Amino acid sequence: MVVELLSSEINIARYLKELGVDSGGIAILSAKAQHHLVALKDIHVGAANILKQDALSVGADLAVPKGTVVAAQKRVDALLIATTRELQMLARKELAQPFGLKELAGKLKKIAALKKAQECKIMGVVNANDDSFFSGSRFKAQNAIVAIEKMMEEGADIIDIGAVSSRPNAAVVSVEEELQRVTPILELIEKEGLSEKIVFSIDSFEPSVIAKALDAGFQIVNDITGFENDEVAKLCASYNATAVLMHMQGRPQTMQQNPTYTSLLDDIYCFFKERIEKAERFGVKDIILDVGIGFGKRLEDNIALIKNLEHFMLLEKELLVGASRKSMIDAIFPSSVQERLPGTLALHLEAFRNGASIVRVHDVYAHKQALEVQKALLHF
Repeated sequence: MVVELLSSEINIARYLKELGVDSGGIAILSAKAQHHLVALKDIHVGAANILKQDALSVGADLAVPKGTVVAAQKRVDALLIATTRELQMLARKELAQPFGLKELAGKLKKIAALKKAQECKIMGVVNANDDSFFSGSRFKAQNAIVAIEKMMEEGADIIDIGAVSSRPNAAVVSVEEELQRVTPILELIEKEGLSEKIVFSIDSFEPSVIAKALDAGFQIVNDITGFENDEVAKLCASYNATAVLMHMQGRPQTMQQNPTYTSLLDDIYCFFKERIEKAERFGVKDIILDVGIGFGKRLEDNIALIKNLEHFMLLEKELLVGASRKSMIDAIFPSSVQERLPGTLALHLEAFRNGASIVRVHDVYAHKQALEVQKALLHF
């Protein structure tokens, strides 16, 4: 007999198929191999005790505070630890239970059905300004076209063009100035017919700038305010454009002044839910969500968001992460903007592993290579 300890992150379905397991068995066994941690906050102590027993009965478990069994507190936090198969079984059990457990059953069923992205698109960044935090992304007119064509050759799927910096404490730029910066690039893109060769995104929240980009053949609107302005939502709907809705606490000029959250994941989830509903009321069909790394977030917030991206998959939209060369890397490992490519790759690979299907980057070739290697590892 040979005993080999395998990684818990292998492609279990592929391994079982190679082992000769029948298709029905592969589905059942794969569900038993996938583990989930579900945090439950402020639940009734009665619900906690019922859920604890039901979890144990299906082979899962619920971590609860001391004193829960004797109802020392009326409401508690808990952590559910279960496989996909156990979540499916538990969801059926809780349908008949009180204290809000029936509603929980629906969420557990949804969690059990989540499927992470198998591919990750690369959104290359082109800044038509002089004040973006990474000088290597700044281009004007013809130079921007050269940069775009280079990114296309290197494997970019989307090119994101913006004319206003959104770094912390960035200067406010007038609409007229933004148009003056971006218009020459838009005209060249249209003249060269580049929008027929690759998808373009406009990084702006100004309706007049967005309209000009959409007229030039752009298909995505990357709005860091997440549809704060109704006119942006109307434009996306009328042009049938995809909307990237980002979460930002405050404004670029103020966002890093002691950002705080009641509950990080839930606060941002609720924001997204409200903005998705708004977008859909206006008739926007395609929505991408961006958790806004560095936009009103502390280092621990940024790390928590990348580690727990799967939570936002419950909203059933594509997830975009943009951590390219950001200061959170410097906070972990002191480094200049020019030295942060390795840290960027680590963050974006982790984001892909946790559910992101788009990464917004300054370095296309490095990401294309890293993601192809990552996919080979995930599919093995």
